[in-house]
Amino acid sequence: MTFEDVFDNGDSPYVFKPSNIPVSQLIRDHLPLPEKLFKDSVPLPGTEKEGYSAIFRNKAFPAHLKEALIPDLDTYYKLFKNAVQSFGDKECLAYREYDYVNKKSADGYSCLSYREVDDMKQKYGSGFLYLLQNNPYKNIEKFVSHQKIDNHVRDYNNYDISDISFVATLYSANRMEWVLSDLMCTAYSITNTALYDTLGADTSEYILHTTQSPVVITSREHVLDIIKLKEKYPEKLEHVISIVCLDPLDMKNETVLGSEDRALVAAAKSHRIALVDINQVIKVGEIFPTPELPPNPETLYTISFTSGTTGANPKGVLLSQKICTAGVTFVLTQLPRISNARSFSFLPLAHIFERQVCAFSLSCGNCVGFPQLGGTPLSLIEDLKLFKPNYMCNVPRVFTKYEAAIKNSTIDNPNSAFKRAVFDKVINSKIEAQEKYDGADGSHAVYDRLFLSAIRKAFGFDNMQFVVTGSAPISPSTVKFLKASLCIGMPQGYGSTESFAGFAIGIPHEANPGSCGSVGVTTEMKLRELPSMGYKLDDPEGPRGELLLRGPQIFKQYFHNEEETKKSFDDEGWFHTGDVARISKEKGRLFIIDRVKNFFKLSQGEYVTPEKVENKYLSSSSILNQLYAHGDSLRHFLVGIVGIDPEGAVSFLVDKCKVSRSKLSSQEQILTEINKKENREILVSYLNSRVGNQLSGFEKLHNVYVEFEPLRLDRDVVTATQKLKRPVAVKFFKSQIDAMYDEGSLVKGPKL
Repeated sequence: MTFEDVFDNGDSPYVFKPSNIPVSQLIRDHLPLPEKLFKDSVPLPGTEKEGYSAIFRNKAFPAHLKEALIPDLDTYYKLFKNAVQSFGDKECLAYREYDYVNKKSADGYSCLSYREVDDMKQKYGSGFLYLLQNNPYKNIEKFVSHQKIDNHVRDYNNYDISDISFVATLYSANRMEWVLSDLMCTAYSITNTALYDTLGADTSEYILHTTQSPVVITSREHVLDIIKLKEKYPEKLEHVISIVCLDPLDMKNETVLGSEDRALVAAAKSHRIALVDINQVIKVGEIFPTPELPPNPETLYTISFTSGTTGANPKGVLLSQKICTAGVTFVLTQLPRISNARSFSFLPLAHIFERQVCAFSLSCGNCVGFPQLGGTPLSLIEDLKLFKPNYMCNVPRVFTKYEAAIKNSTIDNPNSAFKRAVFDKVINSKIEAQEKYDGADGSHAVYDRLFLSAIRKAFGFDNMQFVVTGSAPISPSTVKFLKASLCIGMPQGYGSTESFAGFAIGIPHEANPGSCGSVGVTTEMKLRELPSMGYKLDDPEGPRGELLLRGPQIFKQYFHNEEETKKSFDDEGWFHTGDVARISKEKGRLFIIDRVKNFFKLSQGEYVTPEKVENKYLSSSSILNQLYAHGDSLRHFLVGIVGIDPEGAVSFLVDKCKVSRSKLSSQEQILTEINKKENREILVSYLNSRVGNQLSGFEKLHNVYVEFEPLRLDRDVVTATQKLKRPVAVKFFKSQIDAMYDEGSLVKGPKL
């Protein structure tokens, strides 16, 4: 069958033409779209306006934006139901069973099938509604959200983004029950929101209060946090009347946890909260079944609060079932399909990027695996080795750590000149092969088996075919190195909370990485010229300017925030992202190059983009694992807060600074030594030599302050997805920044 036989390239909002072929077969046989079509974007003739570029759409469907695969799959609920019908007995959700008494995870993964998950969510939803409707602390006279609990079965089909259901709040690290809860909410037309597992009390209170959420679905470790939060804000959180614990509660005193669990239930009761665990809810649902209450396309799927890099209260983005479906449709049409694929859920599910990828996985019959409960960065590698996923998503700051670790054991190995020479040849050979043309994976029978398979196994990448990077720009050199050393594809995606995460993505084996690929079939884009910043539409390599978006995948408004909504849209319905982009002249590929507000001006008038500076240093120096670059309009040079691996710090001090190992027996001693002025001078010189001419002289660091992990969640200087909160970071590190400027530049000799 030809493209024209299967796909609708006319003015239809659907990807496929009407046919009698089952949609699961259409997905299997015809998606993703042919790479030669979807990998580029095309301008629509005659759409240029003064100060604005032409409108660009995906090359595969320039005539009309798509919103779903077929008319019958217009909600996430229907997408998952279709997967259940098509893949009922296949693995759906994978997890490591947990021994709560001994605090130990099982040695392998257990799986629930699609049919089992479907059955469980129906019982879960039935019990969930029954227990809320019979909650003794409900106050329908005072709280609208409590009224909506009672009227939900009657009114569910009338809800949309202007009149939503009561809101269920999800609050835990990634786990099977999180996704089960999300599917349950979708099946019963219950809007949900999510708290990041590492959010502070004030932001959690803000979200709960703003949404008037009556119920929190959370892990045991956070039950007491919610109780204490209501105790701290008794009036603002009076509407919180129920907690569903995702871990079992021992109410029969069968284990050593019995007394603690009964105390938790009593504490909740004393603050007018009914506490039950998920197993109890499911059992109630078996006794009092309620048919599923399927959403319509306008039903509000979730309120996703932006992670917020400014330190201000996050904005709640309203994302309907229609927007979610468009987001999944985009991924289905462009991300590679792998038979019996396994995806590992690593990024926080409270972040829309991970939810989009999870929804994609569950719409095409893939299995989603989760980290072990109570996991650590070290146990994550153990999980990957056990689960052996085929694909996963992550963020640049994590990938630069992978790059640094691999370089330190291969091309920058401090202990073996032989390894340095061998891996330099192997990896450079792979890079050269992958640069020949789009789609070249650089496979090499000898190199891959003898040298690189061990690296893949060390990271649990035995079966990994590709990883998606997103959330922030990544250095092309990092992508090239990881593609070659790990034998994987590495497409870069771009999106935001407001676009239900990704709407543009590159191909896994792009010859010259750096782009975010083409705009997807569900969105159109154009650029607004920014002459004051030097971004013009007539640039030789393609137009540059602020990126504007429109289409079925783009949100319509923020939750209870009309002012921010008006700021974000123009009169023609274009969403102004605040990101500066370039659209390549020949292929219409998207490059994110700046933020409209994300630059600072030095005292001599130079403009500096800090993310560019940070990415260049991180990808050039394996010794670095974190960097926050700071500039000041009253100063003429940059300073940096540097994160350095302890082992790398020791090697650097011994090899470059000639410090005796006897002085480096503890982490305190290591930090003391590396922060001595004479050693920081050597470090600054080394870092600047590694970055070379990738940066201009005014973009290079002149002084640094070193810690092992300065950019930590518990300091609130990064978001849950490791985006730097610059306004918060500048306050947190004020004393260190002031000290560096008072000390002056550590750069010696000729100008950089």
